[in-house]
Amino acid sequence: MQKFTITTENTADLPENYYTENEIEYMYLPCTMGDKVYNKENELSSEDFYKIMRDGAMPTTSQVNSEDAKAVWVPMIEAGKEILHLSFSSGLSGTYNSCRIAAEELKEEYPDCKLIVIDSVCASLGQGMFVDKAVQMRTAGKSIDEVANFLEEKKLEFCHVFTVDDLNHLHRGGRVSKVAAVIGTMINLKPILHVDDDGKLIPIGKVRGRKKSLLELMSLMKAKIDGYEGEVGKVFISHGDSLEDAEFLAKNIEEKLGREVSIINPIGATIGAHAGPGTIALFFMGAPR
Repeated sequence: MQKFTITTENTADLPENYYTENEIEYMYLPCTMGDKVYNKENELSSEDFYKIMRDGAMPTTSQVNSEDAKAVWVPMIEAGKEILHLSFSSGLSGTYNSCRIAAEELKEEYPDCKLIVIDSVCASLGQGMFVDKAVQMRTAGKSIDEVANFLEEKKLEFCHVFTVDDLNHLHRGGRVSKVAAVIGTMINLKPILHVDDDGKLIPIGKVRGRKKSLLELMSLMKAKIDGYEGEVGKVFISHGDSLEDAEFLAKNIEEKLGREVSIINPIGATIGAHAGPGTIALFFMGAPR
């Protein structure tokens, strides 16, 4: 059985060594700050990115286009590799659609190629968890079709719950009104959000105070995994330059739910541009969204 290749985008927010160790190629959604464009050849560290944001910069991002996708895939196709691409949520970016179009065009040019593109309806380390599940199954000897079918069937069981420290970034992205952002900030209100069936960010509650918001994420996880018939497996946390808060959440999950957090990693510039500094996001498999 041919060992297939997995590709994704930088929005999976996995540690850099993860991509290298598991032979995963990723496409890059550029981030623009002022007159500078940051991409795969000119990456900005998460520490520098959030420092610039805290200094008042308003970054913008761009999707992967079909030519970007082809540039990654053509050498693989010409080398005879089967490709499984796990894409950033179509509810948050046009990247999946660009990749889908690129794949259709390449299949016309290379009729014998095996290229499967999946809309993960996931983001950040939720997308990273989606990728990691594919890696685990590939390592276990599953075929590209077996992995693709599993992920399509189970994608809504990849759960995302998160909170942000500053409502103004969500206002910029159209998630809350200006009035709600101003008042919420004044009274230290912290929104709780999740990613819905369409892969969009949806507010599901709010609490007052940072620590309460972090513990609420854990409570939501408990509700999702209690009675879940599937395998919960790994737990991931991503953060917007808030490692101490991420570790606080991880410690509580390990002590109170008995679940070890496998990866804690910063949210990259592409997603951080919209979520802002202080975001804490928790990912696990559980009851469907």
